[in-house]
Amino acid sequence: MKQAVYGLILLIFLMLPPVVTLSESIMSIHMHVQMPLLMIAGMLMTPFLQQRFPKFFAKWNGNGIPGIILFMIIVIYWLLPRAMDEALTIPAVEIFKFISWPFLAGVPLRDSWRKLRKFIQNAVFIIISMIFSLMGWLYIASPTQLCNNYLIIEQVALGWGFIIIAACLMLYFIQTLFVDESVYVNQENE
Repeated sequence: MKQAVYGLILLIFLMLPPVVTLSESIMSIHMHVQMPLLMIAGMLMTPFLQQRFPKFFAKWNGNGIPGIILFMIIVIYWLLPRAMDEALTIPAVEIFKFISWPFLAGVPLRDSWRKLRKFIQNAVFIIISMIFSLMGWLYIASPTQLCNNYLIIEQVALGWGFIIIAACLMLYFIQTLFVDESVYVNQENE
């Protein structure tokens, strides 16, 4: 319950007009800070929602695949430059951002992750890393301004952020191949 309160507080904080203005004023902060924080707010609220609606999660996300697919669709949608532009200019898209990141990305990700087999978790790491690398290259290499509301230099900085995140995800993925996580799970259960 405490986590859900923290998630709700974080979501409300991120929706405050001065915070929205600040976080959307710089492209990298908009994509690499605001959006992940919205997702984290949803992840913090997930245990409360799972307790409140256990049949819903069991019926619609029993093996974790539907939830992770929904998560991937939302992430890919918000990677599009046009989606970021429209979030700044169309109020309905801005509202969708504040609903989709916590409830259609954060909640499904947390609910799905432990349900997924290790093979699918590894595939998600690889797919996200590849997508982030591709988007990083697109934002860096594009000679034209992809987002009308941001400068090209901000676009390049965002691209390098994607490349760094993709590299970190791949390093974490490689590290998981050499670590026996069952030791940590057994320690948590004791």
